[in-house]
Amino acid sequence: MTAAKNATETIPIVMIGVRDPAVTGLIASLARPGGNVTGVSGYAGLEIVAKQLELLKETVPKLRRVAILSNPTNAYHQLAIREMNAPARSLGVQLQLLEARGPNEFDGAFAAMTKERVGALLVLSDAMLNSHRTRLADLAARSRLPAAYGVRESVEAGGLMSYGPSFLELFRRSAAYVDKILKGAKPADLPVEQPTKFELVINLKAAKALGLEVPPFLIAQADELIE
Repeated sequence: MTAAKNATETIPIVMIGVRDPAVTGLIASLARPGGNVTGVSGYAGLEIVAKQLELLKETVPKLRRVAILSNPTNAYHQLAIREMNAPARSLGVQLQLLEARGPNEFDGAFAAMTKERVGALLVLSDAMLNSHRTRLADLAARSRLPAAYGVRESVEAGGLMSYGPSFLELFRRSAAYVDKILKGAKPADLPVEQPTKFELVINLKAAKALGLEVPPFLIAQADELIE
């Protein structure tokens, strides 16, 4: 997204699911973007990663150490990691921070998780990490790690659970921006929308393979169960 903005200041750009676009400099503000970029943000507050951590703890009550896999080139990840320390302390878990700039660094990250004997994994939402969701889910399963993600597609690929905005809904809403711009509206004047719909998706098949029994109250809360 940053590369697209750097490439042009005149061609309208409609973003979909970009995390915290104001803080990362893509727009001036949500209410008045002020440039050629507008659309639907994927940002729903940094508390969303705390919720993902909480869900892991509720699924694995004896959890004491959680690996956080991030992409260091993603500015949102640096913000999220800083905000996770307090929730981690309140949940009684330690965080192991691991980075991957590309798929060639996945094996090293999972080797470090095994060495440090982490009990679960949280994969921060990111275009690169999401695009390799099947491999990450396979590595987590091979490492016997319950893993939480920010997008449902990672659970459909074999991951344990996800909690985050519905990207299908974000794509639908972004179409309205394209329509308005094609009819003459300026991106600078179109307020950026934030997610309003969040979904919890749980893969019961993955849970069974890990020997986990998902608490009934989480099953009742889930928007979708994969069996």
